[in-house]
Amino acid sequence: MTSFDTSPQLNASRALLALAVVFVMLATTGWTALRNQRNTTELQSSISSWEHGRIAGHRLPDPDDSTSAALSRFFASLTAQQRSALARRYPLAVGNMNGAPVELRYRANRIALGQARKVELKRMHDSRLSADGQRQAGHRMQRFEALMNTKRKILAFDPAGSGRVAEVFGNLDKAQRISVVVPGVDTDLLTFQRTYRKYSAPVGMAKSLYAAEKAASPSTRTAVIAWADYTAPGGLGLDSATAARAEGGAVRLNALVRALPGSTPVSLFCHSYGSVVCGVAAHSLPERVADIAVAGSPGMRVGNAAQLHTSAQVWAMRDADDWIQDVPYLELGGLGHGADPVSSAFGARVLSAADAKGHSGYFEPGTESLLNFAEIGVGAYRSVHCAKDDEACRAGLSGTVAG
Repeated sequence: MTSFDTSPQLNASRALLALAVVFVMLATTGWTALRNQRNTTELQSSISSWEHGRIAGHRLPDPDDSTSAALSRFFASLTAQQRSALARRYPLAVGNMNGAPVELRYRANRIALGQARKVELKRMHDSRLSADGQRQAGHRMQRFEALMNTKRKILAFDPAGSGRVAEVFGNLDKAQRISVVVPGVDTDLLTFQRTYRKYSAPVGMAKSLYAAEKAASPSTRTAVIAWADYTAPGGLGLDSATAARAEGGAVRLNALVRALPGSTPVSLFCHSYGSVVCGVAAHSLPERVADIAVAGSPGMRVGNAAQLHTSAQVWAMRDADDWIQDVPYLELGGLGHGADPVSSAFGARVLSAADAKGHSGYFEPGTESLLNFAEIGVGAYRSVHCAKDDEACRAGLSGTVAG
């Protein structure tokens, strides 16, 4: 159990009352969202085929052996034609393979998206499906078609269930700083990008941050990843009140960061439940992760920043109008996510979120929250604006910018 304020122990009756409120909300408001879970295993099938495949008479390497850089060495040993042949033969496996060259992953995922689009096109006219099922297939088909655009850089893609996806803005191979946007609840293939309230969706968040970083330091080569490559909770239900989805997401986030090209600094920008993912992952992340910045956080599954056991700078912000501040900041019996990251007792560097509107407005252009994220993303720590308009959040940091 963790504390909301500076007192060493949380009053037991207060904790029970807060949890009772959570249970009542879960029982009476219908917050838990239904998700479309189709039992498709295209990615598993592609990986299985890879495991039994050969090239030039030799068996293909273990697809999960990216931690030892064996996959990177394997792909480097191939000719361009051989790499292309593997992408065509095993598009989902290669497209999601940490250790494969990023440009090859982009090509493989474009092939996989084309195959998934054909499946949904057939389902749109499948008389065995309900009208709602056919409409859902149409929505998925349109999303796959949009992601197939040759200008888009899809780093990960899995059509199973509600789907997972990650997209890159900028050049990962040449970047001097890399930022990863980790979103929260209700994130899937269909909500990956929005036209209305676009900066509340991963693509809008990442594009906005990328533009702000370029404006903050035009000479710094940056890349930003919109990372929706984990199974997020559906709605504000029981899944979002526990760490189950965060634990799976943390494994995938750690694998992503460890497979990024080069050794340039990485900054994580974690929104809402995404901050739970980042909190769970923190202790296992490589030292190249320079920053973990959370916005609108329900907690990071710890009582204070030191318990994250990370060498990264820990930053936090919350807008005054964000409803997340009314969530009980505690953990009891697996429910809740721990202490408030913007509280003085937590020990994070607390940033200003001026001009952000509500829970989903932190990446809106023109906000101080986005400007702060951009300054962190390019390493201009001395330029960030602290929440209390003082020097506290910048103490002990240099203002070095890459480039």
